[in-house]
Formats: sequence, structure tokens, C-alpha cells
Amino acid sequence: MRKILIIGIGAGNPDYVTVQAINALNQVDVFFIPDKGTDKAALQRLRKDICERFIEGSDYRMVPVPIPTRAAAGQDYRGSVDQWHEQLADDYESLIMEELGEGECGGLLVWGDPALYDSTLRIIDHIQAKGYALEYDVIPGISSVQALAARHRVALNRIGQPVLITTGRKLSEGFPDNLDSVVVMLDGDQAFKRIEADDLDIYWGAYLGTEDEILVAGKLSEVAGDIERIRRQAREDKGWIMDTYLLRKGGKS
Repeated sequence: MRKILIIGIGAGNPDYVTVQAINALNQVDVFFIPDKGTDKAALQRLRKDICERFIEGSDYRMVPVPIPTRAAAGQDYRGSVDQWHEQLADDYESLIMEELGEGECGGLLVWGDPALYDSTLRIIDHIQAKGYALEYDVIPGISSVQALAARHRVALNRIGQPVLITTGRKLSEGFPDNLDSVVVMLDGDQAFKRIEADDLDIYWGAYLGTEDEILVAGKLSEVAGDIERIRRQAREDKGWIMDTYLLRKGGKS
């Protein structure tokens, strides 16, 4: 039996790493580090920096995991994601079998929280479904959603009201009629530009928790263009961007 710790390491600031996560980091023999190419090498370096900062010893190993590009979704978004997860599961399974010995502990470092819009848990489920003897625990982390609210000093929900966490793909269908607070993740196409902006405020953040953090807030009708311009420039400068935002009807309170 081999064990994997799926460790949420927060939204980018090493200070977001919890005591539980630090204890977990110090149990790991082999870290499997996603490698998404040179454009996102900074994310790989941040993972390594967190390990160097919080792990007391130096006898752990790091194994890069090449991450294949997901095929364009087309009309079958779920099918393309499932196919990508299957491929990732095969790649992770091979590396775990090769690099992790019996009785050793492996570690997967997940940005934010492993339970919120991250594929790691599903990939491990795919591996287990094949009959591979693998035990795992999940350590929660501070998500970009929490960091966004903290940095803008705003509550995610109004008193007695729900908040929806969704994707840009779903927001493009329209702002929900029965809600007043919506958090949007994974919005590469900036769906906020294509919805009715009347009476909507936006609290937007990119690279949350890092030294490159960018925050913009205001009436959506007034700042949408600014966000689009800032986002485009940041992506050109760094080669990648991670951002999220809260949309709210009728003000902050």
C-alpha cells in the first residue's frame, strides 16, 4: 500500500499554508510536481519554494509530471475533460509506481483547496478505480475565493443569502435571476463582458497572494474594460494568468 497526501497550499502566498499542511509536507518522501512548460514555470518554482521554506529535512525527492494540453472542448466539454483526466491518471499512475516505494508517502501540492475546481481528487479516483492499491488523505487549503474576499475586504454572501461559485462557461448563460452574489472561476473568455452590467459590482483579483497580485473593484459597467486591458497585459507579460472575481447586485453590504 502506497500513501498519497493531497495538500492544499493556498492561493499563492506562502503565509497561506496552514499548520496542518506544514505537518503534511514533512511526512512526504516524494513530491509529484506538475510541469506545464516554461510559460507556467513560476508555479513550479512556487511549489518548490514552499517546500524549502517549511520542510525541516532535505531527504525528500521531487518528480516532475508533464501535463498534457487538454483538447479543445467543442460541443462535448465533459467528454474532453474526462478524456484528459484519464490521460493524467495514466501518467500519474506510472510515475507513482516507478518512483514511490512500498511504505513511502507521496505528495501532491494543489493550489488553493483540493476540493474546489481542481482535478486532483478525480485523477486519484481514476487510479483507484483501476484497482491500484493507493491510500490518500486530503489537507484543505485557503482558496483563491477566500483570498479574493479577504483582499477586497468584502463578505462573499449577504446576510441570510446564498453565494454561487461557478465558472465562466456557466456565467456566459446569464447572471442567475434568483441570486445576488456569484463567484466566478476558470473564466478564460471573460464572460463578465457579455452579461447585463446594470446594477452589478465586480471584485476582481489576479495572482492572488503573490507579489504580482492585481485587484480591481467597481461598477461592472465602468471597470469591465479596465479589467480586460489589465488582464490581457498581465497575461502577455507573464505568459499565464490565474484570476477570479465576485459579481454582486446592488453594492457591497
